[in-house]
This record gives sequence, structure tokens and C-alpha cells, in this order.
Amino acid sequence: MFQVENITVNYGMIQAVRGVSFEVNQGEIVALIGANGAGKTTLVKLLKGLLSPQKGDILYGRENIKEKTVASLAKEVGYVFQNPDDQIFQSNVLQEVMFGPKNLGMKNAEEMANEALEMVGLSHQAQANPYDLSLQERKMIAIASVIAMDPKVMILDEPTIAQDSVGKDRIANIIKVLRAKGECVIAILHDMDFVLENFERVMVLFHGKILAEGEAEEVFCQDEILHQAKLEKPYRIALKEKIEEIYGGSKTKRKDNENS
Repeated sequence: MFQVENITVNYGMIQAVRGVSFEVNQGEIVALIGANGAGKTTLVKLLKGLLSPQKGDILYGRENIKEKTVASLAKEVGYVFQNPDDQIFQSNVLQEVMFGPKNLGMKNAEEMANEALEMVGLSHQAQANPYDLSLQERKMIAIASVIAMDPKVMILDEPTIAQDSVGKDRIANIIKVLRAKGECVIAILHDMDFVLENFERVMVLFHGKILAEGEAEEVFCQDEILHQAKLEKPYRIALKEKIEEIYGGSKTKRKDNENS
């Protein structure tokens, strides 16, 4: 789906992305993690075509994104901004969610919008003004507006911010539904527990480079990488390692006592 080949992006003297290469296949669910300033948002904007690399290439399918417009990618690649207020502009929730599919010429725009609102749990707010709703709800509106366009790739920038446990569960379910449809989900996240529970593949970014990538369980066991990237381990893994340390140490101590 995406083939990223040695891309570099500079903002003046700052190297936001430095010689990054990777592939994302159809149906993959990928989490991008790293401290602020690691290059995560720059990277997803490159995948969406909002930015162009100074060096390297990004292929979507077999086409170079440099040769495509943002408008031509809109049907294929959906992007939900971290701040929903950067995305929302209509005064009616339903009209907001309908805007994307209508702009793409989809004849069933209202049906798609209503289905998307049901998925994010906001059907009852269809006629409300988005700015009368909470930040949590506005983030869900932003997600629904992209779901309604039925893209093949969904990019989520910090979807769990401002979400309570119910909201996080709903987002987790949305990811499962999209995956079941064969869609690709790429998400920037700081919630490591959510990453471990919902993503199989993880990419760790630090100062514009990929420090590690692979299965979530494996990545979160690489202490040196996590320390360098300034990331905390998910609670479940940290607890498991602590228990193993305590009981493993106890067994070693008992064995030493028996041998003495």
C-alpha cells in the first residue's frame, strides 16, 4: 500500500524526518510512537500528501505521491487531525460529516454520514452545533467525517486524547471494524496501554528516525530503545516484568540456600 523510500524533510536547520524507509501493507494496523518532536506528525502528513519530502519517494500503490494532488488522495487516504477544531467548520454535525462524501460525489452521502455517526456514538447529536459539544465529542465528529468517505487508509493523530474509557473502547472498536473491512489504520499515539491492546505493529520514532519497529510485545521489551525514545512501558508489560523479577529472584535465592 505504502512504500516509503529514504525520505527526508527539513524545516530550516531542523531535520524532522531523516532517511526513513518502511512499508505498510493493506489491512495493517500500525502505531507510530515517540516523544514530542520525534517526527510522527510530519511523517503522516507526508503519507497524506500534505507535505512533500525534500529527498526520497513515497509510493501509494504503484504511484508516487509527488505526482498526486491532495484532492486525488482524499478518497484513498483519510486523515483525522489531532485538534478537531482544525477540521470542523460546519454549524451542524450531520452536515459536517456529510461534507466529505458529498465533495467526493458520493450519491449516498447522507447514508454514509449517518452510519459513521452511529459508529462513533453520536447519532443523537446529528442536528447539534459541533461547537456546543465537548472536545471528546468533537474528536468523534472528526473521526466520523473521515469514516464517511470510506477511505482505504485511515490516519489518526492522537485519537485517544480527551477520551474517557468509554471513548477509548469505542475507538478500539472502530479500529477493529475498519480492519475487518480490509482497511489500513495508521495512528499516532502516546497511550502505550492502548497501543499494546489494539495494535500489532509498532514503529518507534526519535529525532526523525525509526529506532525500532515490529510486533508490539517485542518492541515494548526493548528497554534501551524505550529509554532513548523517552517512552514508558505499557502497564501490563511493566507489571509482568516486575512479577517475574520478584518471583525469579525468590527462586534463585531459594536455590542458592539449598546449595549452601
